Amino acid sequence: MTDNILTIENLKVEFGGVSVLDIPSFCIKEKEFISLIGPNGSGKSTLLLALSRLLKQVGGRLFFRSEEIASRADALRYRRRVSMVFQEPLLFDTTVYRNVASGLKIRGLGSHEIRERVTRYLACFNIEHLAHRSARKLSGGESQRASLARAFAMEPEVIFLDEPFSALDPPTRHALTDDLEKIVRETGITTLMVTHDQSEALRMSDRIAVMQDGRIVQSGTPLAVMNNPVNEFVANFVGMDTILEGKVLKNGQGFVTVAVFDKEIDALGTAETGDCLYCCIRPENVTIELTDPDDLTSARNVFPAVIRDIFSVGPFLKVVLDCGFNLTSFVTREAFAVLDLKEGMNVFASFKATAVHLIPCRK
Repeated sequence: MTDNILTIENLKVEFGGVSVLDIPSFCIKEKEFISLIGPNGSGKSTLLLALSRLLKQVGGRLFFRSEEIASRADALRYRRRVSMVFQEPLLFDTTVYRNVASGLKIRGLGSHEIRERVTRYLACFNIEHLAHRSARKLSGGESQRASLARAFAMEPEVIFLDEPFSALDPPTRHALTDDLEKIVRETGITTLMVTHDQSEALRMSDRIAVMQDGRIVQSGTPLAVMNNPVNEFVANFVGMDTILEGKVLKNGQGFVTVAVFDKEIDALGTAETGDCLYCCIRPENVTIELTDPDDLTSARNVFPAVIRDIFSVGPFLKVVLDCGFNLTSFVTREAFAVLDLKEGMNVFASFKATAVHLIPCRK
């Protein structure tokens, strides 16, 4: 007995004869929270629309609880069991209460159950005090809360979220993310969300799927995708700021030494001498020190470096180093102040062999 709630086989969508979506296979498990990430135009929203049966496909099959959605009648029954929330709230010109109740009335629920559900989900999203306010008088965050309450009030088995927070300011976004995560976990509703915010994806997801040119190029746990990207595209997209091309000089005992320009990088892994590899290093795994730590660190890679650029990135400072190759490090503001780092300074950069993710070059 499978625990997949949705299964895709050879799903294809075209616009004007041009392929925009081509998914050979993909499964979504019961109660799973999946984030779809990828650049603009990669097919994330198209996939949601196809899965919700709001967009016509030119090929492929969709199964809901192992039953194929083949006919119009199948699609209608299926759509009654799923909900979708868009980036724009798309509220009716009436009160918040009536907006949240609208789908329930269409389904023919009784007045008592409608009142009970609307009250419950208004409270879940902290907008019960707005019940009788006109939707036209809501802020952006309030409107999106009403839209989410309307979708969850339907108590769907699957909910699709198409960048529901992208138009919100950071404080509103963070507060709404907190509430959404709590409600999804409490209800156990299977969720598929499109987001450009990798911190949201890391925090909320059981699995992340990375899309490129209408295809899912990698799917896995957040840590697996962030730390073990399958190719250079994914590595770039998930924040592997340092991606260095080199050739294997030697190997043995589970380690390889890769020549990058005139430097050597030690990495955990296996490869044949002469193989071309990308060495990918996350900035948070690079340490900066003022003196040579060679005898004091377990890191196998230590390089003298010059600070070329410094940028502010949220709670961190991004420091770009010239080690004979470009290397990026994230430094906390406290460490930055203690080290008194400045552009042009001579420092030492280090990272462990285990911090280097190796990807074969495909040319």
